[in-house]
Amino acid sequence: MQIQQLVIHNTQNMTQQPWPRLQQIAPQLVLVFAADCYFESELLLTLLEYLPNAQWVGCSTAGEISTNGVTDNSIVITAIHFQHPDFKVVHSPLAQMEQSVIAGQHLAKQLICQPDLKHILVFGQGVNINGSALIQGITQDIPQGVTISGGLAADGGKFLRTFILKNKGISETDLIAIGFYGSYLSVVSSSFGGWKGFGAIRKITRYQGNILYELDGKPALELYKRYLGDYAADLPASGLLFPFSLLSAEGSEVGIIRTILGIDETQGSLILAGDLADDGYLQLMHASTDALVDGAQTAAEMILQKNTCPPNSLALLVSCVGRKLLMGGRAEEEVDAVANVLNKQTTITGFYSNGEISPMSHSTECALHNQTMTITFLSEKC
Repeated sequence: MQIQQLVIHNTQNMTQQPWPRLQQIAPQLVLVFAADCYFESELLLTLLEYLPNAQWVGCSTAGEISTNGVTDNSIVITAIHFQHPDFKVVHSPLAQMEQSVIAGQHLAKQLICQPDLKHILVFGQGVNINGSALIQGITQDIPQGVTISGGLAADGGKFLRTFILKNKGISETDLIAIGFYGSYLSVVSSSFGGWKGFGAIRKITRYQGNILYELDGKPALELYKRYLGDYAADLPASGLLFPFSLLSAEGSEVGIIRTILGIDETQGSLILAGDLADDGYLQLMHASTDALVDGAQTAAEMILQKNTCPPNSLALLVSCVGRKLLMGGRAEEEVDAVANVLNKQTTITGFYSNGEISPMSHSTECALHNQTMTITFLSEKC
């Protein structure tokens, strides 16, 4: 596997960028992660002209991740040439949040038509979506043992408009997925948070899917605002700093964090990034920058337990916008922590997201995560 990466900060003259370096490896797949402002112009569409024979896959972000670290208002382009290019790119529309399951099913049906599916890498628009329902739709028909990872697009924490990039253009509603096949490619994933619960544990007494109406029989939004105090004026963005831990009916942690995508003042409800659970409980969480950096390092160490991390490999990092907001200028430290664990010849790419998709830390079962560092590590066998 050959990889070349380009980080663009100045878009005034795109022709002066080192495109020959990317073209030299004749990439079959190009990953693009960029600030949402670039998707609102024709700029990204011009990129397709430089590598017309490649499959382009990308999304908008709340911060871009590359081998050089964390940047804002940039474009990170990672071109990949596989010795054994056995992958397929598909997409599906998602006009309404309620259609998330159907959209996931549509993606999966397009991918399972080809035998020996190993891994699905999926990127979804990140506002009008139920990430848990999306995963449910994908997993219904795929063969046992197929793993899933990826993330939901972001728009710098505004929660208004997110974008997906594909060969046919830019979309605010589409989902896009890459299916990897065969035995030559090794794909392993990991995830870890670093957040800790605090305050009262409250029972979920009324919800529908990912919409939370009541906790302990009281309006969820009212209770949440009471906890946030002055931060409540900045909802939903300030909710990124105060996620929920989802607890089981017995009150024990299940390893899933839920963050706020929106609020409904009329209904007094919170719109979460993923589904809740019958007879479940929620508890507010908090974290320090040091704890989040340690969590990112733990995620990388989990990759090492599954893969020897050979050179010329790719690590895709999808971390939550809430982590970036909390860490501020120290966000780069969590990327450095991952890089220090992996092989020095590993190319790093990724983005800060509205939701992370990865197997659970203790199993291969996929889940939607929030406030989590997730890593998908790809390496090719000779």
